Amino acid sequence: MSTTLRKILHVDDDSDIRTIAKIALETVGGFEVLQCDSGQKALESAEGFDPDLILLDVMMPGMDGEDTLRSLRQVDRLRDTPAIFMTAKANTASRERLLAAGAFDVIVKPFDPMTLASEISETWARKGGRR
Repeated sequence: MSTTLRKILHVDDDSDIRTIAKIALETVGGFEVLQCDSGQKALESAEGFDPDLILLDVMMPGMDGEDTLRSLRQVDRLRDTPAIFMTAKANTASRERLLAAGAFDVIVKPFDPMTLASEISETWARKGGRR
């Protein structure tokens, strides 16, 4: 696992959110971002990209965010890669469930594009780059 946050795998089925997040993370945050529009595409691309962090939408058709994370955890190189979930349904119970599923943090949608990169960086620093 990297101690420096440089590469983020972002998985979200909503093209508008992907566009806004990409601008927020690359332009504002200076990160290298690979985006996938489904859990299946993330599984196909993640190992080759070797992300430092996985940013996952919770509600996606087919394979949801939790299923995607469980599947990514089966890949040796990604077993310990920190993950942050993004969701519009961030009540206490769902937040606790996502954290128990191995998430670093949970970001509430809609997110602020101007603070998304710093929010992720602050979580990374607070957690020391470790789950």
